Amino acid sequence: MFLTISTRGDAAHPATDLGYLLHKHPGKAQKFSTSHGTAHVFYPEADEQRCTAALLLEIDTVALVRRGKGKGRGGAPDAALAQYVNDRPYAASSLLAVALSGVFSSALRGVCAARPELPERARPLRVEVPALPARGGPGLVHRLFEPLGWTVTAEPVALDTEFPAWGDSRYVRLVLASDTLTLAEALRHLYVLLPVLDDAKHYWVSSDEVDKLLRAGEGWLPGHPEQKLITSRYLSRRWSLTRQATERLELVRLAEADDSEVEEIDNAVAEETEAEERPTPLAVLRREAILAALRASGAARVLDLGCGQGQLVQELLKDTRFTEIVGLDVSARALTIAARRLKLDRMGERQASRVRLLQGSLAYTDKRLKGYDAAVLSEVIEHLDLPRLPALEYAVFGAARPRTVVVTTPNVEYNVRWETLPAGHVRHGDHRFEWTREEFRAWAARIAGLHGYDVEFTPIGPDDPEVGPPTQMALFHRDDTEKEAKAA
Repeated sequence: MFLTISTRGDAAHPATDLGYLLHKHPGKAQKFSTSHGTAHVFYPEADEQRCTAALLLEIDTVALVRRGKGKGRGGAPDAALAQYVNDRPYAASSLLAVALSGVFSSALRGVCAARPELPERARPLRVEVPALPARGGPGLVHRLFEPLGWTVTAEPVALDTEFPAWGDSRYVRLVLASDTLTLAEALRHLYVLLPVLDDAKHYWVSSDEVDKLLRAGEGWLPGHPEQKLITSRYLSRRWSLTRQATERLELVRLAEADDSEVEEIDNAVAEETEAEERPTPLAVLRREAILAALRASGAARVLDLGCGQGQLVQELLKDTRFTEIVGLDVSARALTIAARRLKLDRMGERQASRVRLLQGSLAYTDKRLKGYDAAVLSEVIEHLDLPRLPALEYAVFGAARPRTVVVTTPNVEYNVRWETLPAGHVRHGDHRFEWTREEFRAWAARIAGLHGYDVEFTPIGPDDPEVGPPTQMALFHRDDTEKEAKAA
């Protein structure tokens, strides 16, 4: 994908001021890691009269496919495209919009610490995008950009120049020109309208996209003649989100017409109510699911294997049904932090008798871990190299053999829903692997069969119909019926 931004200047206002605005030096070629590839910023020309900044985005197509599991752009309308032969590396889309917001974030916000007077000044701008998907054709391109003060050239790209009878493709070569806009305004227009024209997003559209749309559309979207189309397409035609955005845009329009603040009009609901509606963090959902599983199992003596900084141990201590709680971790530093979190040095005698913190490795059998009702491996297995995983399997399921084992691990299929997670990257720098739902279920079934456990699976977090939940949990219950029958 390729995009250029050019400006003109003179001795009083040199064109190279563009470098200050973009926070990228005209004399350097720089590269940046983005959500799905590498962005390169360089200046084909930079002098007093004319300066051009170029953004070249190289997409890691293989990683994008692997993370999307063959569902196109995260299940967007382009899912019918072949997995490896498609337009994603070349045609401007939400991938380029995300790169723009990441690489030019300060310019997008209109911030320039070195020259604070520059962002507010309109300047001659020319934007070129060689390949832009335009669902709606050149006519829609004009209807979207012209009301914002742009002079628009949208040249259709032929399907094949050798066969003109085939007609035009859905792509255009876009040139935008304006002398009345600031750079921040131009970037915000591109950030919103590039994915609108493509009519697809490469990531899952959630409620926070409404806030992004309103921030980028401030000052121009409420009064745009194509506001409904822009809102609907930007939010991937999700009806509930589109309605929410439309209502908030109407409040903005009314506030502007009444020369007042939005808060003065939208005062029917207290701020406390809005705060209550914030989504629960995944870490909290995970602990709640683990606690529910342990309570349902009837466990009283519990092991937290790989307890880290003691968050789960702290929650277990709040419930008196858990009479003995042991946190084990290989990291002495993590155990020190856990002890500080639990305030072990100030804990009452009765409470202190319920908890112990032990240093140890799950790569070895440990007699101290035998005889417990339940063990928890929360976000632990993915931190081990795969060749060392069998040692943990035997240490927990073969040697310690608690009646119940709870295992949680990331679902790699869900990673495509996180816009900010770079392509090909795992969620944490220390993760050695992350499994799909199928891979996790196969592993759990093998362990259960080998060591005499039954296993069931529970999703944690929003269970996406295409890629599943962000966290997957397996509940192992030891099957002692055969042993009891033999003893009888």
